[in-house]
Amino acid sequence: MALPVRQQLLYWGIASAVFLILLWALGNVMLPFLVGGAIAYFLDPVADRLERAGLSRVGATVTISLVALLIAVLLILAIIPTLIQQLTGLINAAPEIAQRLQTFLTERFPELSDSTSTMRQTLAQIAEGIQAKGGQLAETLISSAMSLVSAVIFIVVVPVVAFYMLLDWDHMVAKIDSLLPRDHAPTIRRLGNEINAVLAGFVRGQLSVCLLLGTFYSIALMLAGLQFGLIVGAIAGAITFIPYVGSLVGGALAIGLALFQFWGDWVSIAIIAGIFAAGQFFEGNILTPKLVGNSVGLHPVWLLFALSAFGSLFGFVGMLVAVPVAAAIGVFARFGIQQYHASLLYKGYAGRAQPPEDEAAE
Repeated sequence: MALPVRQQLLYWGIASAVFLILLWALGNVMLPFLVGGAIAYFLDPVADRLERAGLSRVGATVTISLVALLIAVLLILAIIPTLIQQLTGLINAAPEIAQRLQTFLTERFPELSDSTSTMRQTLAQIAEGIQAKGGQLAETLISSAMSLVSAVIFIVVVPVVAFYMLLDWDHMVAKIDSLLPRDHAPTIRRLGNEINAVLAGFVRGQLSVCLLLGTFYSIALMLAGLQFGLIVGAIAGAITFIPYVGSLVGGALAIGLALFQFWGDWVSIAIIAGIFAAGQFFEGNILTPKLVGNSVGLHPVWLLFALSAFGSLFGFVGMLVAVPVAAAIGVFARFGIQQYHASLLYKGYAGRAQPPEDEAAE
């Protein structure tokens, strides 16, 4: 005989509370394992394809690990130093950009030349403010990342955890499946498959879109001659998971920088604007429909709320689990709505074979 629904809800509620308490208390300890598990989850489809191509699970895992190591080395040696250099240069160039903006406005609006003008005093403070806050922000981000996760953890622990979890992924899934309550196993499997479909469609798809668009923007802007093209493209690609925001923010930043660098060369400025117009076209009509799909079920507003809430409560670890939890809640919500639509609470008399006799007579 199955447990009453009230007891089942109690037990599942206790399990959820224990999970949240452990996440809050052991966040820093769990971080490398969560990161390693996320990497293994993302790479499991690749390992499955290599297995279907004839490799063993060990061979597929070793192949993926070697390719990932090669990519990491190339990023460390080639891309990351350039990104840091351009970010530093952009912060240092902020005073000059603000000064040129002040000169431009003063020439076209002579009333701003008054030293007592509030607008002029504000513009004069922009450079110092941007440089101070920008440098402080960059320094805070770097120091926070290094204090949160040491280099040893990322270099040693995370790859090791990811390797062994990827190697034993299918066995772990089978073991978890064997522990499911038998009465509810089919429903849990169905909900688990839906959650996996949402995560696969959104996280893997959006990461692919962000990577492709960031690469496109960076290369195209550098070829167009924009001074900080690499960092602008990286920023635009990184926030592409929010529809239109990546292109709008990246486009505004790139066009603003192009106006100062290519003032009077309207062809170059038009090329910069055309790059983001082309990127927006490819994202909306090709990349997102192909890689993400239209039935993911994770609205950007809901995703941002989950990231903000879990980030506030549990820090960086909370942000890592925010997307899976948001996906799970979305699937459970849709399942609950389906159950509600199938219930007499929703259908009322329409859900019965016939209405009561007294109402039928009326």
